[in-house]
Amino acid sequence: MGTESGPADPLKSLTERIVATYEECGAVHHLGHLPLPSYREVVDILADLREVLYPGFGRRQNLRLSNAAYHVGDLIDGVRERLSIQVARAFRHGCLSGDDTADHDTIADRVVMRFLETIPALRYTLADDVRAAHEGDPAAKSLDEIVFCYPGVAAVTVYRMAHELYSLGVPLIPRMMTEYAHGKSGIDIHPGATIGRRFFIDHGTGVVIGETTQIGDGVKLYQGVTLGALHFPRDEATGELRRGLKRHPTIEDDVVIYANATILGGDTIIGRRSVVGSSAWITRSIAPYTIVTIESPRLRYREGTNGEAEGEYQTRVNYQI
Repeated sequence: MGTESGPADPLKSLTERIVATYEECGAVHHLGHLPLPSYREVVDILADLREVLYPGFGRRQNLRLSNAAYHVGDLIDGVRERLSIQVARAFRHGCLSGDDTADHDTIADRVVMRFLETIPALRYTLADDVRAAHEGDPAAKSLDEIVFCYPGVAAVTVYRMAHELYSLGVPLIPRMMTEYAHGKSGIDIHPGATIGRRFFIDHGTGVVIGETTQIGDGVKLYQGVTLGALHFPRDEATGELRRGLKRHPTIEDDVVIYANATILGGDTIIGRRSVVGSSAWITRSIAPYTIVTIESPRLRYREGTNGEAEGEYQTRVNYQI
């Protein structure tokens, strides 16, 4: 039989080395402080809020107007209590002055109530988004299909909730929300972006919308679109990144941006009713009603020779951009 100190020694040594890094790599631990917001709890709260925003599409079936008030009231009551706890934790963590005398619990409860008050208007906005998806995609058979199946609508739903909290000054939690949606949908929308009504992301995978992006009404994006920063100015004295500047583009009303287009820069404005073609790279403003496309590539075909198998063809593709 092995001794008690035998097999356990390597694990004990490993544990001690890991714990030693907690002090040496202080930037990536949160020990000896008040609790952070819980990622799992924030995700669970998002599920409850989705039930409120899209009643009958989630865990509770057979809802009717006669019992919806009871169900929604129960959800809202729970969300207020649970979200207030998480927001209070976020405020304590984000208190850069180190002043612990503030009543974070009271402030958080007040902020959460202001957030919950936005839900009626938010439902009208989301209804517009869902209808825009239905009108913009001939493959869509019904509004129900869009709510259930369209990743763009799911990501925008989370973004719109996160944006309200971001606008109320809540730290950390809005990013947790949108990064959860990013992981589920492949669509990365910063909660600080400003997005108008009737917004539709078709397919969606790989879309990136930066923090200071401004998007008007009736805009449609396809997969792989990037609305990003052109450069990151630094403070001349300290060399640190200058924050709070507008780094991302402005997209005016009724613009369509096709797959894999990249639009960069805080001074870049895409004028209303413009169309940006696939794979375009844009770093300067475009006037309204403009169509921007890359010159069409040429496809060249050569039929199979006698030495190739019957019915086979060799295809050569030459892209000239």
